[in-house]
Order: sequence, then structure tokens, then C-alpha cells
Amino acid sequence: MSDINLAPTAADTTPDEIPIPIDAVESQPPKPEYVSETLYIQNLNEKIRIDVLKASLRGLFKSYGEVIDVVAHDNIRMRGQAFVSFASADVAKKALKEVKGFPLYSKPMQISFARTRSDAVVKRLDAEHYEEHRQRRLQHKKATRYTNPLKQKFRAQRLAAETDGPAVSAPRRPAVQMPDEYLPPNKILFLQNLPESVSKDQLMALFSQYPNLHEVRLIANKKDIAFVEYMDEGSATVAKEALHNYKLDGENKIKITFARK
Repeated sequence: MSDINLAPTAADTTPDEIPIPIDAVESQPPKPEYVSETLYIQNLNEKIRIDVLKASLRGLFKSYGEVIDVVAHDNIRMRGQAFVSFASADVAKKALKEVKGFPLYSKPMQISFARTRSDAVVKRLDAEHYEEHRQRRLQHKKATRYTNPLKQKFRAQRLAAETDGPAVSAPRRPAVQMPDEYLPPNKILFLQNLPESVSKDQLMALFSQYPNLHEVRLIANKKDIAFVEYMDEGSATVAKEALHNYKLDGENKIKITFARK
């Protein structure tokens, strides 16, 4: 009598051996997307001062909801990076979706969710466990100081740069033009939306209220714009903050930004 091969039944197999129908696999619900109240931002312009960078990030993201903290440092390891924390994960998710790739100071931002809650978020939402969270974070930082693969990669790149000199960079793609509002500070202001009847004397009188005014330049064939130059960047910044959206003719607000270099 010949052997008869019978297909195994569920009773004859272990759970790992029972075949799963393809349609059952396809019908499995997708894993929930990981979200956090804190965004991790990379590829920031390293030439921008940290205080200016943090203020720019806060100003950019506050339109999506309450920003409770912005963290950025100028040490070598943290250059070009920042963390922006919101009051809720939903706000952070919306901000990530709409701002990802925005060319802040001529460099498109790379944005993802931070892997852990920031100190500011924990202190706000779970103050009872804040100190425990902080100590755990510091212990983890100390323990991974020499084992974290990203830190090892950074140290290897730094060592190579010190040994071999600067590496030849790949050709850069043309940067997307950055909106005027996020241009870096300098001593020349760019005025837009001026009344066509405005005169140089009017602008001199307006901007001379602030110290160190150097020059006002009108554009002959473009009467709604002008340039105002101060002796230094700080004086220009004070005037810009004071007069942006000022209604020179009582109706239209003038727009003031730093001029492009």
C-alpha cells in the first residue's frame, strides 16, 4: 500500500506553522504613526547667530500653535540642529507637514519627530515626574557618549577633516529663494509698500528718530520701495522692529525687512 501524503491541519501544526492567507496580511491595520510634541530640525544655516536662529524658529512656528521651547546650541556637535517643542503633538504634526523643506536662511529644513519628550514638555505636562525624566536623560547621555553611532560618525568625520584637510563638497543645487522675513540681519533695511507720494525728507524724518542713520535711498522708477542704511546692524534692527507695519499715510502699512546681501 503506497503512502498517502495528507496536508497538515491546524490541529497538527504549531501556531508558527499555520499558513496565513495573503489577504489576511494585507488587511492588517497599518502601524500608528509615531508623533511627538517636539520636532527635531536639521540642515539649519550654521552661519546664523544662535539667538537670531532661535527667534526665527519661534516666529516661524508660533503660527501653528503655542511654542513652549526652542533649543539650539553653537557647539560643534549641535551646529545646524534645533528642537522646537509645542504644547501638543497634534500641533507639532501639523507644523511638520506644512513647514518641512522650508528654506530658512537659504537652507531647506529637514524635520522629523524627536524620539523622546523634551524637558520643557515633560515639565509642563507631567511635572510630577520631571526630575526623574531629567536624571534618566542625563544618565543616558553619559552612557552613550562614546557608543552612540551618530556621535562615533561625527568624531570620525572630525578626525578625518583634521587629518586630511577639508573634503571637496559635492556641487550644490540652487537654493530656493528665502522669503524676505527670514533674511539675516544687516545694517541696510528694505522698505516696501510705500505710498507713491512719499519723499526722501519724509523718510529721513521718520527713520532719524533712531540713532546712527546713515542714508535713505529712493528708487527712481519704483516709487513704492526704498532702502534705509544705518551705521551698524544693531541700529538697523531697532528701527526695523519699531517701524515695521507703520502706517506712513494713515492707511497702508509699510513692510520693512533686512536687505539681501
